[in-house]
Amino acid sequence: MQFRRPQLGLLRDHDFRQLFVADTISQLGTQVSQLALPLVAVVTLKATEFEVGLLVTLEFLAFLLVGLPAGAWVDRLRRRNVLINGDLGRAVLLGSVPLAWWAGVLTIWQLYAVALLVGVLTVFFDVAYQSYLPHLVGRDRLVEGNAKLEVVRASSQIGGPGLAGLLIQAVTAPFAVAVDAVSFVVSALFVGLIRKREAKPERAPDAHLGREIAEGLRFVLGNRLLRSIAACTGLFNLLGAVSAAMTILFLVRDLGLSPGLIGLFFSVGAAGGLVGAFVVNPVVRRLGQGPAIWVSTAVTAPFGLLLPAAEPGWRVWLAALGFFMISIGVVVYNVTQVSFRQRLTPERLLGRMNATMRFLVWGTMPVGGFLGGVLGGMFGARTTLWVAAVAQCLAFLPVFLSPLRWMRELPGPPDEPPRREAAAEEVVGA
Repeated sequence: MQFRRPQLGLLRDHDFRQLFVADTISQLGTQVSQLALPLVAVVTLKATEFEVGLLVTLEFLAFLLVGLPAGAWVDRLRRRNVLINGDLGRAVLLGSVPLAWWAGVLTIWQLYAVALLVGVLTVFFDVAYQSYLPHLVGRDRLVEGNAKLEVVRASSQIGGPGLAGLLIQAVTAPFAVAVDAVSFVVSALFVGLIRKREAKPERAPDAHLGREIAEGLRFVLGNRLLRSIAACTGLFNLLGAVSAAMTILFLVRDLGLSPGLIGLFFSVGAAGGLVGAFVVNPVVRRLGQGPAIWVSTAVTAPFGLLLPAAEPGWRVWLAALGFFMISIGVVVYNVTQVSFRQRLTPERLLGRMNATMRFLVWGTMPVGGFLGGVLGGMFGARTTLWVAAVAQCLAFLPVFLSPLRWMRELPGPPDEPPRREAAAEEVVGA
């Protein structure tokens, strides 16, 4: 009897495997701190609605402050080195939180500083990360690579919050943040094991940072398809940040959930991301690439209305089911549109394209976090969540009203004819 070898796909590649493991460890740790940091503010420091909203604002403010120049800088550097330094820097910053708490000197101002500086390093890491993947796996395997990494993210979102909730109850929230600090160190070690090296990009004698930033902006804003994706994602993220600013506070103060149950709540919701990573290929094959982008958002966003409708008891878990459905849509949307962006963009512009997109779509999040804090302080957490959930149902419109609405196959680079992704047959290595 002959046994079939498991379809591992890119996981057979040594370098991609190191990135995959590094991302797995880092994502799991990040899930711990994403729950622990707000709980440090809410439970340990007794923060107000506005202070929690400001913390969320500062976590994403870096995308506005350094988002555009980060792309130009990354295009001048070896991206592997940017990843390693970003991991180690975040480890040091997050490690300062439990140390300060242990010494009795932790304040909300330190949390603000850590959130802002970690955000700056995350900007550089994320731009380098999305720009490094085409070099590592090739443009014809981007859907497979992105989908496998989405499995990592989704799996960590399932296990991470539950682990975080138990860890916070066992050792308190400040020390739970230390877990994320350690995870970034381990992630850096695995990235360091990647063998494939990039040549250092050549810098033109007349290179100018402002002109390089402008070139990235022109590439994104001059393409109607990229503009519509940026508008859709930016609007969805703006409203998501409004909601995120109040969600944990709502679960603690309005619904009376313990840290362990809050972790379970987010784990149930995040399980949808794993489902999304496995169904993205069938969805794209059935609907086409363009329709898959807007349908994934339009169909799942209304499930967000279940959160502000939640009450203590069984309706809490109905809201978690709403998060589950939204997570499916987010993963299908992200894998499809990110793979398209990476394949469309010339190698020399990858960093600037990714940075420009991050500036446009993540730059709305500090605005949303601040707005969530203001609305929460004025009208309360539940009303703020209602406003965000209703408005988020309309976020798909920029893509729906663009040529993407009916495009089954999205175009490749200008010098390459449109073609279907070669990896469509083996995403996730089933």
